Amino acid sequence: MVDKKISKENLEKALSKKDNPEMPKEVEIGFHQGSINTLLNERIGLIKMISQIEQIIQAHVKRLEELGVKVRTNPEKKE
Repeated sequence: MVDKKISKENLEKALSKKDNPEMPKEVEIGFHQGSINTLLNERIGLIKMISQIEQIIQAHVKRLEELGVKVRTNPEKKE
């Protein structure tokens, strides 16, 4: 499997390649609109998932504090 980072530059380069088959403008517009809609829905799903995870973490932190355990909520970054 090729491990390529997705970047704006790589995406723009891939979209501007001249060896890509030509497609009608309306089809290309539909393709990009569909891609944006899909990605926006995926982002919404991820935000919901993160929200649920945060609620569960907070419930555990609250219970640990009730049990007398001090919890660091901002772990120190190791460099």
